Amino acid sequence: MKIIHSPRHLGHSGHVELMNGQVVPAFEKPERVAMILRAVGERQLGPFMDPQAHGLDPVLKVHDADFIRFLSTAWELWTADGRDFPALPSFWKAPGMRSIEPESIDGKLGHFSFDAGCCMVAGTWDAVQAGADIALTGVDLISSGENAAFALCRPPGHHAHAGTMGGYCFVNNAAVAAQSFIDRGAARVAILDVDYHHGNGTQSIFYARPDVLVCNIHADPMQEFPYFLGYADEPGEGPGEGFNANFPLRWGTDYEGWGAALDAACARIEAHAPDVVLVSLGVDTYKDDPISQFKLDSPDYLKIGARIAKLARPTLFVMEGGYAVEAIGTNVANTLEGFEQG
Repeated sequence: MKIIHSPRHLGHSGHVELMNGQVVPAFEKPERVAMILRAVGERQLGPFMDPQAHGLDPVLKVHDADFIRFLSTAWELWTADGRDFPALPSFWKAPGMRSIEPESIDGKLGHFSFDAGCCMVAGTWDAVQAGADIALTGVDLISSGENAAFALCRPPGHHAHAGTMGGYCFVNNAAVAAQSFIDRGAARVAILDVDYHHGNGTQSIFYARPDVLVCNIHADPMQEFPYFLGYADEPGEGPGEGFNANFPLRWGTDYEGWGAALDAACARIEAHAPDVVLVSLGVDTYKDDPISQFKLDSPDYLKIGARIAKLARPTLFVMEGGYAVEAIGTNVANTLEGFEQG
């Protein structure tokens, strides 16, 4: 399985987030990639490869042009006001307010975000572009006949909506990849999101479409971020009705309950008969993850990979969350190894 990554993710460093009412160093940190690379390298799950440049046209197939323009210019606008510290949103629209993009960078940050989890520094936009290229290079590999590939994207993407950043996510790498598969001739694509947090951005982007089935296994939004999307009664709408499936689970869920949801999601995918499967791979379901409340253990990720392999479809893994840095490499490597041996 080829593993695509880029050192350009290191530009997104020194950023912060609002957590428990305090501004703290972000849990989404560069060390995550280093630990994954070490673990998959030790098991010889590679080879590793650099991404190819794809430009912004594939990104603009799923993201609004004004949002991408904002991302590309935000740091310049922030520093033009004399600020050389990380840019963090602190104002947001409430229901009843108008959706007008302000001239001020502070207003723009709020206009294009839904939380204070997307902090921007000087190298953020370059890292975001590299992440999209990593995912699209994975599409290249699968489209050229590879059975599987791992797009080691950072920052992650599944919380990003068409015109909104949030939850550490700026560009929705999995959605960009899914659309690229469609544009290259795939009739049906399935996205299986196994991250602890609901992939609200991915759901939103494809919610009214029948060509991309989105299945999310995640913490119950009654208890957990993103709170306002991810409930079981969200099946899709219009032409997309029946092509969105959420499997919310309560805090404390272990592999028995989680694995049953995985089987149910895989059954939906098998019925969809996709040409390709995209896996939004988050391993923050791990029992010692610092911001999550599930109880999966490292051996469980071997089972996850093996179950996904039983779908018997070309599969692109796209990295999302996982914040127990000492264990993230083992858990990702176990998933990929389980798939390869499945």
